[in-house]
Amino acid sequence: MPLPVVVIVGRPNVGKSSLLNCLARQRISIVDPRAGTTRDRVSAVLEHDERYVEIVDTGGIGMIDEDALEAHVQEQIRYAIARADVIVFVVDVHDGLMPLDQSVAALLRPLDKPILLVANKVDDVVHEPLAAAFGRLGFGEPLCVSAVHSRGRQELIRRVLETVGPLSAAEYEPPVMKLAIVGKRNAGKSTLVNALAGEERMIVSEIPGTTRDAVDVRFEKDGRQFVAIDTAGVRKKARLADVEFYSYTRALRSIRRADVNLLLIDATVPVSEVDLKLARAILDEYKPVLLAINKWDLAKDRATTGDYAAYLAQVIPALPYAPLVFLTASRGKNVHAAVDVALSLHKQAHTRVGTAELNRALELILEARGPSPKRGTKAVKIYYATQAAVAPPTLVFFCNDPLRVRDDYRRFLENRLREFLPLKEVPLRLLFRARRQAPAAQGR
Repeated sequence: MPLPVVVIVGRPNVGKSSLLNCLARQRISIVDPRAGTTRDRVSAVLEHDERYVEIVDTGGIGMIDEDALEAHVQEQIRYAIARADVIVFVVDVHDGLMPLDQSVAALLRPLDKPILLVANKVDDVVHEPLAAAFGRLGFGEPLCVSAVHSRGRQELIRRVLETVGPLSAAEYEPPVMKLAIVGKRNAGKSTLVNALAGEERMIVSEIPGTTRDAVDVRFEKDGRQFVAIDTAGVRKKARLADVEFYSYTRALRSIRRADVNLLLIDATVPVSEVDLKLARAILDEYKPVLLAINKWDLAKDRATTGDYAAYLAQVIPALPYAPLVFLTASRGKNVHAAVDVALSLHKQAHTRVGTAELNRALELILEARGPSPKRGTKAVKIYYATQAAVAPPTLVFFCNDPLRVRDDYRRFLENRLREFLPLKEVPLRLLFRARRQAPAAQGR
């Protein structure tokens, strides 16, 4: 059953993004004093008393975009309004009733949808009388809130839930998997998300940096719910402007909160420093990763898939286990195959290996090559192993002295374990512990 949708609309700079963050109690939308920061539909699932709705932030109606994307932004607003079950119309008490507020009201009046008028930036009771001017818009007395200070939050949630009819906890279907799509600018991330969603869910433009927020997009495949997280394109950190810095930090947060990461690589240009930094960020979080080679239709005449795989093995040597998928997002080619591969990674990351199976594999590996001690120290003996956790699979090895296990042997052990265990394509976290209560060392 689809989530009821609550859409926040209003002219630029009335605090729509702040209100979404206030309701969700998370920093989801980028908040910046410059008008036009939000372009796409940014959403969050709001849970209150085991009832669920989807809250959607939109760009400012009537905004002037610095990259001339106004038509795209307004189209996204129209998409959002069409899907809305209830609309929250936000105005700014400090600015008073503006002509653009009247224009927004004129757009909303013909709609056969419930509309809640919200007067934002009412930071103190002394500001409440200012809200009376907005009664002229014809949507009743506005509810006074302060998104920055969470003033009026509970009352707004109460009115929304009364109006929209939320899903209960029993009806709500959580996503099977969260798939973060990361990559450098213009790699085709938003195009891929639109192909998965089956609609123009994200603005697609040749202008670099079109996507700014990390946007959760729910989509369905084979009767199951998924979330694709579209992230802002990343470029070299030294060149980041203020809004780009916020976009970059949200991209890193998306890597952490995703179940699986899809690193989208543009096949028409060489792998860049940004691609390598994103690969390292994913690796540092021990997240499963799929290397998705986009725009393959434009590159396949210059190289075979085998040639490109060999090239990636050279330029991204830290991810030899990561599977590859070659796709063309603009045509929807192989995009659902990429989801199937991501699901396989998700399953592997949650696999538990029996202690007996793990120790049989360890015995075979130790017979072939045991750990060499650091120079001038005694031999290292590994006695047995057990799996302590999943996502990532965390394997604990008990030995006589963890501090003497060398990094090269950790890497060797990790690679050989993939040959024996059903964990061939996901990162493994290897921990070394003393068999007795002695100081322990940790590592991969």
